[in-house]
Amino acid sequence: MMATEDGGKRGCSCTKNDFLPEESFQSWGNYFRALKETPLRLKDRMLTRSLDTTELFEIKARSQHEMKKTLTWWDLMWFGIGAVIGAGIFVLTGLEAQTVAGPAVVLSYVVSGISAMLSVFCYTEFAVEIPVAGGSFAYLRIELGDFVAFVAAGNILLEYVIGGAAVARAWTSYFATLCNKHPDDFRIIAHSLPDDYGHLDPIAVAVAAVICILAVVSTKGSSRFNYVASVFHVIVILFIIIAGFINADPKNYSDFAPYGVRGVFKASAVLFFAYVGFDAVSTMAEETKNPAKDIPIGLVGSMVITISAYCLLAIALCMMQPYKKIDVDAPFSVAFQAVGWDWAKYVVAAGALKGMTTVLLVGAVGQARYLTHIARTHMMPPWLAQVHAKTGTPINATIVMLTATAIIAFFTKLDILSDLLSISTLFIFMLVALALLVRRYYVSGVTTPADRNKLIICLVLILGSSIAAAAYWGLSKDGWIGYVITVPIWFLGTVGLWLFVPHARAPKLWGVPLVPWLPSASIAINVFLLGSIDKASFERFGIWTAILMIYYFFLGLHASYDIAKASGESNKIGQGWKKVEEGGAVSSATDLAANPIA
Repeated sequence: MMATEDGGKRGCSCTKNDFLPEESFQSWGNYFRALKETPLRLKDRMLTRSLDTTELFEIKARSQHEMKKTLTWWDLMWFGIGAVIGAGIFVLTGLEAQTVAGPAVVLSYVVSGISAMLSVFCYTEFAVEIPVAGGSFAYLRIELGDFVAFVAAGNILLEYVIGGAAVARAWTSYFATLCNKHPDDFRIIAHSLPDDYGHLDPIAVAVAAVICILAVVSTKGSSRFNYVASVFHVIVILFIIIAGFINADPKNYSDFAPYGVRGVFKASAVLFFAYVGFDAVSTMAEETKNPAKDIPIGLVGSMVITISAYCLLAIALCMMQPYKKIDVDAPFSVAFQAVGWDWAKYVVAAGALKGMTTVLLVGAVGQARYLTHIARTHMMPPWLAQVHAKTGTPINATIVMLTATAIIAFFTKLDILSDLLSISTLFIFMLVALALLVRRYYVSGVTTPADRNKLIICLVLILGSSIAAAAYWGLSKDGWIGYVITVPIWFLGTVGLWLFVPHARAPKLWGVPLVPWLPSASIAINVFLLGSIDKASFERFGIWTAILMIYYFFLGLHASYDIAKASGESNKIGQGWKKVEEGGAVSSATDLAANPIA
């Protein structure tokens, strides 16, 4: 019995068929036969692209109950501010200013902000055209296929769990400041564990539990709480900026970039963490009243406000204190203490706590919706896709994600979390920009084989030159010859796309401007920033990706293959390269008529 046949169930159930209902798992014999067919099934999933209508109707219907459409652009904008402005600015600014970039940390925020804004444009077009809870997972499944979508999905989940854990630990740091204590006074030091994992944080776990309850009860209720908290947060940010400039000493800016250009870019790769969260807003498209109007205003508006606030906060901090004396745990609180405004550190700490609470809340809402949509495809157990009839929220997915967040927050230090988070985020944003180019320039049944081949060549040039530039940056300390080669190749690939490949699809409601230039620039910047991240973080990223592959080849591949066959999805999308060529030509009306929603 498939999960879709259970539409009449109330609330959220918990039976065997809610976890492994697919044919491949009904007996050991079926499972071993499925394993033998792994190469064939992998080829099918790698070459299969979903359809807009499949994601919008059939996949969504597998949750048994609809999510409630209660959000407007006002809600989304405050969700965006609440999701982004938190631990990144209040904690990482001090660490990166003191040890990596100096006062030039403001330029690091500009670079990572430009990258984030380019990604916001790409996300916005997708969210307007495909307003489902899956966010980038759904977008990639439609444009780049099941396999790429799964790899991205695993990193999306990692991004959210690690991001939430990092913010929860930072919450403890600012709570300690508010209590005139050191953060470790509230942590349990386990000497038997490695230092990076031995500072156990029970407060972070308690905060995650409270956030879980809020996220489960109501999306609109979460929005109201986020709105009130974010207004208070914005008032505190304005206070920090104004008070910071009142206490500014221009001499602190005399040595503006002590670590050079490399320090600016290295810090920008880590500080990209400060912009993580806006993608959670795109997952709320399914609950938005008017996606075409509300999503562009909400996403782009919140990012403009965030970038401006970050740059002004970074300038204020580095003008108040010499960069070498900036505190790495609670930089703004200690900076006010250093200029004699001891009372102000309590205002800053309270504002930071409010900000980090909203980041956790919006992250919890967003990550649960990602997991819900992934589970709808059966790449994860369909039990996680269930939406509660009364609350209209994905309770199971919310609890599972926040439990994982609490466990990691309990053990792991912030610096390890922030580096690993940036890799996953930059990787996903690069894929979304790539998917947008595919969406604009390739439609099955419309794009000719010659144009398809030109598109592939241009994308290879854009990706290859971006990867080469990032590798050269990471390996060469002072060289410049490599950029003389890689930048013109990137330019050539983008110009080739612009001049020689015709658009196959125009956005119906809202589109990214200056295509292909903005998505191509987004790919280049995201990949380039990856070249500034340390080797150890890439090793952890590799281990996580290996774990994902093991899960996929033994469980996720066979479950998603079975559900695609059972639902007739493959008949609509096609087989092999023929699938890729012909699948998208099915019209929405024909598709729905031939395959009505159960």
